[in-house]
Amino acid sequence: MKKIILLSLSALLILGCGRQPKNEVVLAKVNNYEITKDEFDADFQDSFYGRADGQEAKKDYLNNLINRKLILQDAQDKGLDKKKDFLRLIEKYWEQSLLKVALDKKTKEIAGSALVSDKTIEEAYNKMVKEGRTDKTYDQMYNQIKWEITKLKESEAMNTWIADLREKSHIKVNYDLLKDAK
Repeated sequence: MKKIILLSLSALLILGCGRQPKNEVVLAKVNNYEITKDEFDADFQDSFYGRADGQEAKKDYLNNLINRKLILQDAQDKGLDKKKDFLRLIEKYWEQSLLKVALDKKTKEIAGSALVSDKTIEEAYNKMVKEGRTDKTYDQMYNQIKWEITKLKESEAMNTWIADLREKSHIKVNYDLLKDAK
C-alpha cells in the first residue's frame, strides 16, 4: 500500500512539476519552475488575497508564491522530500483526503434515500408526548422529527455500509499486542 501511495505521489510530482505547454503565458519563473498566468489567476482567486482583487494584492500574493516555491526548492535540494517522516506525513494526508472523498461520496448516495413516512413521524411524536418530552403540537414538531429520523436512518445506512465492508474483508488482529501499545 505504501509503495502504491509513494508511486502515485511521485507521478503527481513529476507531472505537476513538468514543463508547461508552450501556449501558456509564463507570469514568473523561479529557477526552473514556471508559474503560468492561468495557474496564478486560479490560485489567487482561491486565496485570502483574492478577496481584495487589487494590483497590490496580486503583487503580494505573487511574492508570497515565489517565496513558497523557493522554500520548497531548497527543501528538495536538501533531500527533505525523501525523508521518512515527510513521506509518512504525505501518506497520512493522502489517506485523510481519500477517506474524506469516499465518505462524502457515500453520504451523497445515502442522503435522500432515507424516506420517512408521515405515519413514522406521527408515531415518534406520540411517543414523545407520552414520555413528556414535548408540549408542542404535531405541526410544530413535524419538520424536526422528520429531520431527526432521516438523520438516524442515514446514520444506520452508513453503519450498515461499513459493517458490509468489514464482513467482505479478511481482518486479523493480534489483540495481545494492544497491551504493549504506547
